[in-house]
Amino acid sequence: MNPPVPPVLAELAALMIRNAAPNAPPAERASDLGLTAALLGLAAEVWDRQAAILVEENRAIRALLAETGEDADLRISALQAENNRLRAAIIDAHAAAEAAGDTARQDAIWAELVASTERRKLSTAPV
Repeated sequence: MNPPVPPVLAELAALMIRNAAPNAPPAERASDLGLTAALLGLAAEVWDRQAAILVEENRAIRALLAETGEDADLRISALQAENNRLRAAIIDAHAAAEAAGDTARQDAIWAELVASTERRKLSTAPV
């Protein structure tokens, strides 16, 4: 997930501390707190489903690469590292399919990339 949730939460914590000061301008405080509330809601949504998304994507990409294995470590950091590895491999596989003129393989890879985008959509997404 980009940006990663922990740095976003740290930034939101800093905003909240800054706006707790009695001399914070009211308009700035209201704006920052509204933004903070919205981002915390989105972070909660993403965080709740991130492991499931990464496991599903990792399985789908492994299938396209004809790799065996599964995600034994379900920590977000481990799942994301494996997802990054698999995505780099699928880029190479797509380039190879393109060079070989294997349109069926290219189409399968593109279909997974589209599905991946759909999986990651937020509930607030306009499209």
